[in-house]
Amino acid sequence: MLKIGFISLGCAKNLVDTEVMLGILTQNNLAITDDPQEADILIINTCTFIDAAKEESISTILQMAEYKKNGRCRSLIVAGCLGQRYHQELLDELPEVDAIIGTGAWHRIMEAVDATMQGRRLLLVGAADSIYDETMPRITTTPEYSAYVKIAEGCNNCCSYCVIPTVRGSFRSRTIPSIVREAENLAARGVREINLIAQDTTSYGKDVYGKPQLTELLQELVKIEGIHWIRLLYCYPKYFSDELIDLIANEPKVCKYVDLPLQHADGEILKAMNRKDTPEEITGLLTKLRQQIPGVVIRTSMIVGFPGETEDQFHHLCQFVEQQQFERMGVFVYSQEENTPAAKMPNQVSEEVKQERYHMLMAMQCKISEHLNLKLEGQIIDVLIEGFTEENSDIAYGRSYREAPDVDGRIFIENAGALQRGQIVRAQVVQGFTYDLLAEILPE
Repeated sequence: MLKIGFISLGCAKNLVDTEVMLGILTQNNLAITDDPQEADILIINTCTFIDAAKEESISTILQMAEYKKNGRCRSLIVAGCLGQRYHQELLDELPEVDAIIGTGAWHRIMEAVDATMQGRRLLLVGAADSIYDETMPRITTTPEYSAYVKIAEGCNNCCSYCVIPTVRGSFRSRTIPSIVREAENLAARGVREINLIAQDTTSYGKDVYGKPQLTELLQELVKIEGIHWIRLLYCYPKYFSDELIDLIANEPKVCKYVDLPLQHADGEILKAMNRKDTPEEITGLLTKLRQQIPGVVIRTSMIVGFPGETEDQFHHLCQFVEQQQFERMGVFVYSQEENTPAAKMPNQVSEEVKQERYHMLMAMQCKISEHLNLKLEGQIIDVLIEGFTEENSDIAYGRSYREAPDVDGRIFIENAGALQRGQIVRAQVVQGFTYDLLAEILPE
C-alpha cells in the first residue's frame, strides 16, 4: 500500500481542502503517514496570501523535495493557492515537482497520484469554481472535539491588496441542508465545537438565496444535539445584521466571539483598499456589538504600511485601536502583491517604515490584551480541555468561548491530572497575562 505524506499551509479554509483530499486518498486505499521519510508520495497544500506565505510554501516544497533523494518519495505534488497562481512558473523552475493541482482541482487528486506514479508530470489548473459538500469523504486533522466547516468559497469583495478572488474564484455558498448534514455527521463523531469559515462569512447565502442567510443557517445548526459551541470566523462588517447580533446575544450555543477583519480605520485608506465600510459605520457596528452582546469578544486584523499611508493616518489607526480596546488583534505588514490594484499605487511605503509601524501597533495591542486579561481575574468560565503541558502532566490547557483554535491564547489549569481532552469544565480565572490565563477548577 502506497503511503501519502501531507503538509497543509495557510488558513483553516485551506485545511478543509486538505482534509477532503485526505478523504479521497484513503477512500482509494492509500495510507496516510506523518513521517515524510516514510512517504511514497508527498503533497503540499500551499498558501500565497502574502510574501511570507509564498516564501514558506516554496521553502516547504524544497524541504520535501529532499526526500526524493534521501527517502522513499517518488512523487512530489503541489496543491492549493500557490499552485493556482504560479502553476507554470513552478513547473518550469522546480523540476522536483511532479504535479501541480490548483484550487479548483482538489477533487482530482487521485488523477495526479496515478499520473505521477507512472512517471508523468501533470498540471491540473482551471477555473476555481468547485466547493466540497457533505457527500465528500473527509479526514479531519483537528482534535476530535473540534472541526472547521466551510460554508462558502471564494470572494467577490475585490479588496485592492488581495489576490483571493484570483486564486479562489467568485463567492459561492453551500446550501443550508448540506451544511446542517455535515455538522450532524461531525456531531455524531463526537465533535463539540463547530467553527464556521468562509472568506466572507456574513455574505453566506447571498448568491444562493438572494440575500445573506447566516442567521437562518445558525438557527438550524443550534438544533443539533451534541454541539456545544458554534463559532463564527471571518465576518465582514457589511452584512452584520441586527438579527445576527440578536442571535449571538441570545443563543447559548453561538459563541459570543466576533471575528471582524477591519484592516484600517482611516476613511481614505479604507477607500483605497476598496473596503465597503466607512469609519463611521465600523464604529457604529462595534458600539452595537458591545452594547447588545454582554461579554462579547471581538477579534480583528489590521494592515499597516498600505500605499500612501501617512504618519497622520497611521496615528489615526493607533488612536482607533486604543479607543476600541480589541480583545484580540492581528497586524499584517502590507504585502505588494503583483496583479493587484494596490501594487500599482504610488507612494509605496518603505519596508523600514512598515516594520516600525507593525511593532508599534503590536506593542500597543500587547498592553491592551494584558489589561483586559487582568480584568478577567475572578471570573468564572467554561474551559474546553485540549491537552497537558509537556513539562507537567498535571497542568492542563484549553480554551473558553473567548479563544478561537490556533490563533488565540490558552487557559492553563493546575491540578488537572484527572481531566480529559475534549471535556468542558467550570473554572475561575486566577491570573491574567498578556495572551494567556491561569485558572482553577471549581468544585462541583
